[in-house]
Amino acid sequence: MKRYYLILLSAIVAISSVACSSRQQKSVADAPADSAENSSVKVPTERVFMPALAPAMLPQRDKVLYMNEHYWDKFDFADTLFIKEVELNRMLTAMAVYVEGYMPDSLARSSMSRLLSKASTSKTMFDYFLMLAERVLHDPNSPFRNDERYIPVLENAIASPLLDEYEKMPLVYDLQIAMQNRIGRKANDFVYTLADGRRGNMHKIKAEYLLIFFSNPGCNMCGGVRDDILASPMLNELTERGKLKVLVLYPDQELDAWREHLGDYPSAWINSYDQAQSITKERTYDLRAIPALYLLDNQKQVMAKDCTDVSYIESLILQAEQS
Repeated sequence: MKRYYLILLSAIVAISSVACSSRQQKSVADAPADSAENSSVKVPTERVFMPALAPAMLPQRDKVLYMNEHYWDKFDFADTLFIKEVELNRMLTAMAVYVEGYMPDSLARSSMSRLLSKASTSKTMFDYFLMLAERVLHDPNSPFRNDERYIPVLENAIASPLLDEYEKMPLVYDLQIAMQNRIGRKANDFVYTLADGRRGNMHKIKAEYLLIFFSNPGCNMCGGVRDDILASPMLNELTERGKLKVLVLYPDQELDAWREHLGDYPSAWINSYDQAQSITKERTYDLRAIPALYLLDNQKQVMAKDCTDVSYIESLILQAEQS
């Protein structure tokens, strides 16, 4: 899934480049041939960032480590004109390639600290790389969204003397949210309410795996995620055997709409809402993007956080079953 989106990002870059080139060529071709002024017209040369290349003889693992350290070696962090002229999609793709291909989670902190240190040549450059990291690692619509990799970005930004206290305020808030429900740690508990008024604590749901599904009534994307879960032979089998339970939670207040859509989900799932609005008020979960899936193990430790990729959920359960 992530590889697909990477290809998609690359396609966007290619299309935008072709469109730009076509417009430039047309403007020159359409110019009157006998115009002395037009004879000096030049097509602007597109500026492109070229990452470093790993030595061909290195084994794959060593190539990843090499690229993790040297990926940005050819980037001139002092050249603020470059970031104004380079195609943004190209740089977003470059950042996505770096974090997905060459940044193991174990190296996320040191990698981002090194990158932002290099970008600290000026506030303009620092802000630009913060923007790239935010768009790739934090935007709700990014397929590469990853709090574990974004946390060191926020920590470095908050510690940077290049930002004033007002610029840091939203970053402090984002860091507080990102630190919730981290992979491998126990998920925040909450009380859920069923349609008949009964309540329960999420932590008390007994299952080998618990899939929390934050959803809104009538949400098309939520319906797509639901269909993906129902189409999974693995998840259906685990549900039938009682090893997996699905807790659908509506976090908002429009209960009439929620009740109208109760039939959208299987009766075997736990369909509930947050009556006290505690999740929203206490900010215990990041609900900027809905739908969102959280996979928990039998100790309620987080295996997957804030995702919509059902195939990824399947792969995590498969790994756990095989270990």
